[in-house]
Amino acid sequence: MKKIMILGASILQLPAIIEAKEMGLEVIVVDMNKDAIGKKAADIFLEISTIDIPKVIEAAKQYRIDGIMTLASDMPMRTVASVAKELGIIGISEETAINATNKGRMRECLHHYNVPIPIFYKVDTYERYLEALHSFKDRCVVKPTDNSGSRGVFLIKDLHDKQAIDYAYEYSKLYSRSGDIIIEEYMEGFEVSVETISVDGVVHVIAITDKLTTGLPNFVEMGHSQPSKLSADVKEKIIEVATAAVKAIGIENGPSHTEIIVTSDGPKIVELGARLGGDNITTHLAPLSTGVDMVRACIKIALGEKPDITPKYQLASAIRYFKNPQGMIQKISGIEQAQSLKGVQQISFVKNNGDIAKEINNSSDRIGFVISQAETVEEAVNICERAIDIIKIEVI
Repeated sequence: MKKIMILGASILQLPAIIEAKEMGLEVIVVDMNKDAIGKKAADIFLEISTIDIPKVIEAAKQYRIDGIMTLASDMPMRTVASVAKELGIIGISEETAINATNKGRMRECLHHYNVPIPIFYKVDTYERYLEALHSFKDRCVVKPTDNSGSRGVFLIKDLHDKQAIDYAYEYSKLYSRSGDIIIEEYMEGFEVSVETISVDGVVHVIAITDKLTTGLPNFVEMGHSQPSKLSADVKEKIIEVATAAVKAIGIENGPSHTEIIVTSDGPKIVELGARLGGDNITTHLAPLSTGVDMVRACIKIALGEKPDITPKYQLASAIRYFKNPQGMIQKISGIEQAQSLKGVQQISFVKNNGDIAKEINNSSDRIGFVISQAETVEEAVNICERAIDIIKIEVI
């Protein structure tokens, strides 16, 4: 029996743990949280941090794993690369892992290969931060170089607003593990993500996902849908830019989740992850819209096997997150009625009675979502919205 190590046991990695088990693999799961939801599904659970590279390498050798992966999480990618190198198994290189997890390195790498990106500056001190701001005439975005899920991202709308400038610096620094932050041009336009799987250096585009965010100033994602409603010409340009970005970062085998904004100057890269996309995009939406099981494909690649990435059909799928009421959740009702709607595939809450619902400033503040499938994107989105309208969330 082949063994696969999965880094992370949260709700994000649970689909990979379950899929690997269904494939008949022995699943070794690593997470520092001894109460992680994926613990029960694992064959072997190791209470180790997913970014503790020496300990994970030691465990990988001990259990003689055949493959290693994570899902929807950036920071374990450096561990994946180090283990793959040490054991001689399939995985991204250590350089690619850094390119894909450090936004400063990512920007520099994409710029080197002439992949379209916003104007940017990487800084590590307040003085350099202020100096960089002088280069912008209009709004700019401040973000940490090494975090995800919209954590630490803030838009400065007025470059004369000292309070906003100071807040953006402190807020972004708070979420930066290295202490470095990026100031970049604010890009206006429609936002999408591109879900790809590379096999032997060939980039295969599985889906283009349309995004819905909270907008200014934090841009937290509140919904996704597939396939994209953009024109064929625009989608072709998006695919060109995403493919160039994946190759520039150095991903030859494995997934990529590339975020793009279609500006008046054409598609430009926001960020790129050398892993499957989160927010149920690759675990649920892609299989529902294309029939391609991206999780299974990535497990097979990690084991050195050839994945099946051929589309099986052309349908539509969507996810919409609930808008948070403010206060302590007292009661959630209407779930059963909403689930009975034709096309509803899943309704989930990550917060329950007694939990505090607050303003959505990053993805961890969201309280739940609805996933749907239909013949068209319009139908899929409409199903989600109808389900959300039915469900009542009472707070005190």
